[in-house]
Amino acid sequence: MMSLFQHPIPWDKNLLSQYDMAGPRYTSYPTAPQFRNTFSEKALRNAIDRSNRSRRPLSLYFHIPFCDTLCFYCGCNKVVTHNKNRALPYLHRMIQEMALYAELVEPGRTVKQLHWGGGTPTFISTDEMSLLMKSTRRLFTLAPVDDGEFSVEIHPGRVSIDTMRHLRQLGFNRVSMGVQDFDERVQVAVNRYNTLDQVSRLVNALREQHYRSISMDLIYGLPMQSLRSLQDTLHKVIDLQPDRLSIFNYAHLPHLFKSQQLIHEADLPDASEKLDMLQQSIEQLQATGYVYIGMDHFAKPDDDLAIAQREGRMQRNFQGYSTHGDCDLLAFGVSSISRIDNVYLQNAKELNSYQQKLDMDMLPFERGFTLNTEDQLRRFIINQLICHFHLDFNEVLHQFGVDVRHHFSRELERLTPMVEDGLLCLDEQRLQVNNAGRMLIRRICMVFDEYLQTGEQIRYSKII
Repeated sequence: MMSLFQHPIPWDKNLLSQYDMAGPRYTSYPTAPQFRNTFSEKALRNAIDRSNRSRRPLSLYFHIPFCDTLCFYCGCNKVVTHNKNRALPYLHRMIQEMALYAELVEPGRTVKQLHWGGGTPTFISTDEMSLLMKSTRRLFTLAPVDDGEFSVEIHPGRVSIDTMRHLRQLGFNRVSMGVQDFDERVQVAVNRYNTLDQVSRLVNALREQHYRSISMDLIYGLPMQSLRSLQDTLHKVIDLQPDRLSIFNYAHLPHLFKSQQLIHEADLPDASEKLDMLQQSIEQLQATGYVYIGMDHFAKPDDDLAIAQREGRMQRNFQGYSTHGDCDLLAFGVSSISRIDNVYLQNAKELNSYQQKLDMDMLPFERGFTLNTEDQLRRFIINQLICHFHLDFNEVLHQFGVDVRHHFSRELERLTPMVEDGLLCLDEQRLQVNNAGRMLIRRICMVFDEYLQTGEQIRYSKII
């Protein structure tokens, strides 16, 4: 029997254009612009105490910001340098940060999920990789090899098969690679290079090394990209059979990201062509058996992410959709964001500031946010919608003691046009997002975002 998530997505270009607007990606709720510099260490310590009492498992994230080259489209917090000597002092400070948190976290709590992101984590040497992983195992209790999900982001054009073998020996079992596009003109326009041959050889090696899951990222809407060139790239990617695949919308925000000023706006596809690219990509992927997880994520039906969604265990965090919704997230490194019990906290965004705080033996967070009861209620609702595309009102009543029909009467009223347009169904017991509404799930979630009603001007990317 076909799962709901495998049903074809209806495509109404006029309807999508009508609802397409700027809005959050909801990797958290409240979203990062709401974090405040007044967040205190006392609030953090109290949250860790509550987290310890809960005995929830842990997820660890490590932000390694260094890159050898500049990809013009990139909006990540990165440090572009050829100086490999910059890595080790930074790693020592991350290890110091880990040690500060390890003193606060109850010993023995299992780490079920671990992720190295960036930047380009494989910028560091194999000896430095061993140092970081050995230190992690010394300070935290990692799940047995292959019982947890331990993943690393890589640039497939700049990593060796020997390096990937070393990472596998360290316990990594999942790889996320940024392919972006195979078209040479696009690669020149964004200064990001990886050939089909390089990626193919790497994928074959990863399978021989028994990596459990291979994920690939593509971007649509890049300069020099066309409907035909993206289709060609997608055919090549599908032939490689990644377990997961993401296809992100390129958001051109040169006022926020200086590297994007190197992209010529005249070379960008227009909004109508971008919609065609997205439609074509979704149809191609669904036709070849991929499950449309939501937003920009796809997975094979037997992948852990698709299984977690079917079983209602999936959540959304700062790395996107996650299989482990039961974990508290500790994040280390410059600009990284933790989620511990009912708080978020973000480390200093500037490398010097991050390092200086640690040199003074201080936790290097710069700002944060403590969720009140209303925030936690709305976070639950947005997570249910963006991950599972439905909301059971009785479940909200059971968990929060809140009658959705009464408490959110204004929000439900604002959903009326979406009901009339066939995006969702609403009755006395539940809200169900139809397949026609799944492309616009961010827009639906925005109705329940209390902070969007304040009038504060925050620049978000377009939904589609």
